[in-house]
Amino acid sequence: MPKLFILFLCACCLAACRPLNLSPFSQPLPAPEKMGELVVAIRHAPGFYQSAEGAAIEQGFDADLITAFAHQLGVKPRWVVAEDVDDLRLLVKTGRAHMAASYPVTEDDLRHSQPILTAGQAIISHNSRLSLDRLADLQGKSVVAAAGSLLAGALRQLPEKSRPMILEIPQTTELKLLEQLAQDRYSLVAVHDINFEIANNFYPDLTLALKLPGKTQLGWAFPPVWQFQLNGPFGRLSDNQSVADLPSQANAFIDESRRNGLLNQLRDRYFGHINRISTLGIAQFINDMQHLLPGLRRHFWVAQQKTGLDWRLLAALAYQESHWDPFATSPTNVRGIMMLTEDTADALGVSNRLDVASSIQGGARYLAQIMAQLPPASSPQDQLWLALAGYNLGAGHLRGALAIAKDMQRDPTSWYEMKKVLPLLSRPEVYDRLKAGPARGGEAVILVENIRIYYDILKRFEPADLTFLMATQTNAQISGKRAEKKKIKSNESFPSRPSRAAKRAE
Repeated sequence: MPKLFILFLCACCLAACRPLNLSPFSQPLPAPEKMGELVVAIRHAPGFYQSAEGAAIEQGFDADLITAFAHQLGVKPRWVVAEDVDDLRLLVKTGRAHMAASYPVTEDDLRHSQPILTAGQAIISHNSRLSLDRLADLQGKSVVAAAGSLLAGALRQLPEKSRPMILEIPQTTELKLLEQLAQDRYSLVAVHDINFEIANNFYPDLTLALKLPGKTQLGWAFPPVWQFQLNGPFGRLSDNQSVADLPSQANAFIDESRRNGLLNQLRDRYFGHINRISTLGIAQFINDMQHLLPGLRRHFWVAQQKTGLDWRLLAALAYQESHWDPFATSPTNVRGIMMLTEDTADALGVSNRLDVASSIQGGARYLAQIMAQLPPASSPQDQLWLALAGYNLGAGHLRGALAIAKDMQRDPTSWYEMKKVLPLLSRPEVYDRLKAGPARGGEAVILVENIRIYYDILKRFEPADLTFLMATQTNAQISGKRAEKKKIKSNESFPSRPSRAAKRAE
């Protein structure tokens, strides 16, 4: 009896720890068209779903794709954030969400869309400390996975001679596990490869130790059929036909998104740049963030106040241009931390390109001017990436590239399409048609993709708002100056006595 009582208490504690307070008898949601909303269960994850800082909008592969689906249904999306896959399933099964995003397409009692993404399964280690050449090397090792995840199940399905000791962590995400791995809390972690590739830009010491044989297909999940039976939570099928039809509507939308290129655009928008820079390059950038950036933050922050551009974006641009070297100079005499040409500096009124404050403010104004000249883009991100390409190429070459894209019947407002057009600017048959002449458009693409990575890293580790930090530093500087003045006054009030040798000399 005492053992049963202890088990009962443990179960109660675990239930109390869950972030979602869902009752199986709670009233399910009305149909999306009745609410004017498509309620979506979703998990926070870089690249998939994140709230944009300083704005009431959500961004990410899942967020953008489902927003487009909701608009096709004539409703708005509303997001319900879940902690893990179990919470996603619970929200949908109890009728508290119309659907779930990035849900494994498996044989459970939910209905599923066709697969949208396919992710490999992998074992990740910290800095190659554990050498794994084959599956059999896992035997006897301890591998951490999210509790109840497909990865934990995949590890249990391995042959006995290859099966590791599995430690399942409840109420966590793969990104959290990778962060804890980088902190040396674990030796090996099982995650999907796409999450490792994203995390590797934040934690360059992580390394792929071993690929697992399985793959995970991710799609959307919908309430099970039994919910539409007479006594089910949604009531009679005839009363909620639109909810019952959501999977077929979703599959039709996904098919159309493949045909019109939306899926490819979103994959590129959120995942197309994540493997651009080597782990050594990422490690050097993070080191420079710690040692060089503190002396530059104030200048980038002032530039943000004057232009409205995120100071971290400007810092990422400056790093790509000069590696935060105020005295950087190219063979073509492009100079300064923002690497301005003489003509650009003159047009912006920057008299000294080697002055950090002048260069950063000039570069920020130049980028803002290019953005203002661009037509509305497919997304705010696309407009930003196009403007960064213009920063490298010059406004004239960018205008020429946009015109060429139109001639080629490509979307000039899409960065995904322009990445294919810009390298053509070095071909004679193309640049002969341009007033601005030839340009190294391929280099501009590389520059933008690198900046995207630096910007992602800065957004993860640096605050968006520096007001408090700047005020703290200013107060510290004022206090330091007051202390120095006090010390000087003290020395003037009590002059040192002449030495005995000086007295003898008198």
